[in-house]
Amino acid sequence: MKRIAILSVHTSPIAPPGGKKVGGMNTYIREIAQEFSRLGIGVDIFTRRVSPNQTQVDNSLDENVNVINIVAGTPDKMFPLEIYPHLQEFTSGVIAYTIRHNVSYDLVFSHYWLSGWVAEQLKETWGTPFVQVFHTLGHLKNRIPSVTSFEPEIRIQVETQIVKWADMIIANTPAESDQLQKLYHADSRKILVCPPGVNVDRFYPMSREAVRDELDIPHDVNLLLFVGRIEPLKAVDSIVEALHIIKHDHPDILDKTRFAVIGGDPKDSTDSDMLALQNLVAELGLEDVVNFLGAKNQDVLAKWYAAATTVILPSEYESFGMVALEAMAAGTPVIASNVGGLPFLVDDRQTGFLVPARHPQKLASRIVDVLKNPILHHQMGKNAKENALSYAWGSIAERLLFAFDGLVK
Repeated sequence: MKRIAILSVHTSPIAPPGGKKVGGMNTYIREIAQEFSRLGIGVDIFTRRVSPNQTQVDNSLDENVNVINIVAGTPDKMFPLEIYPHLQEFTSGVIAYTIRHNVSYDLVFSHYWLSGWVAEQLKETWGTPFVQVFHTLGHLKNRIPSVTSFEPEIRIQVETQIVKWADMIIANTPAESDQLQKLYHADSRKILVCPPGVNVDRFYPMSREAVRDELDIPHDVNLLLFVGRIEPLKAVDSIVEALHIIKHDHPDILDKTRFAVIGGDPKDSTDSDMLALQNLVAELGLEDVVNFLGAKNQDVLAKWYAAATTVILPSEYESFGMVALEAMAAGTPVIASNVGGLPFLVDDRQTGFLVPARHPQKLASRIVDVLKNPILHHQMGKNAKENALSYAWGSIAERLLFAFDGLVK
């Protein structure tokens, strides 16, 4: 295999972190493309142009990795459903680029449902097999009890078609494989269970005292950390509610506890989700405990993971949970909701704790358990680091390429 086309229609792997549609999928594509390159594979990543000032080709990730910005609709940020009517334009742009530059691909690796639609069109034109990763599934998002904005029927329909069209489907966990079979009637023979990875050269245990000095965090403070997009699905408000419970039941603990929120823009007055979270903090009298830090680049984020006492992921839905894996690689225990791919990653009472989603009382109890038991905390952090080593991106890339070779004639 010499060259792979990666499709990421709705979000670019080099987009700034912390945005509404910037998260684990961006990290996945960026890291896997760089690993493919290190293994001698040329990679072109096709994504939608979101600014008239963007150059068509960016190779800042690696000299053998091109990020190619394709015009599809107005060059501005758009929600996935707004992009859907422009997928044929995107497909035509990809084909035009390959003709103009005289390039071809052994395989197409598509991410998210919009990209899967494009991958099928390219397969019909080129005869090239494609491998699909969904990252999230519309059927599952619509099953979240508190969801008020349902995924559109067109997404469900397209995902169902992609399951039939794709030559191979990558499921992040065995649970996702089961969901694809039960909800979308996927052929189990086309599914490969292969998790995302973690950059162990970036995320690793550091001296907690040293990074806290660098980040201006007192050594005697219990640092709770959330990393991710600020949206209802991530349930950051349940952490705030848990802190309010601790404030009432264990005020002595809260006096030495701080909660850092990394993600979004705390100064964006148009972000209703951020404003709602900030208002909740004020209503519960937790302004001295909660700090909104905004987005951080990966190198700075690695220091925050290492500085944290525990990382909390209270999401209502996570197909995998790359933040949990990054925290574990840094030797930090994780408290996570028992949903999606998180139980696959977090070994309850061994590398952290699993709690029911949207259950502030249980979450508060587990936070107290971590903070009051330094021996348990130390052992869970040690176990977390050891578990994370098996997810190094290099081994994940090799496993994927071995599977891809079976599709390439």
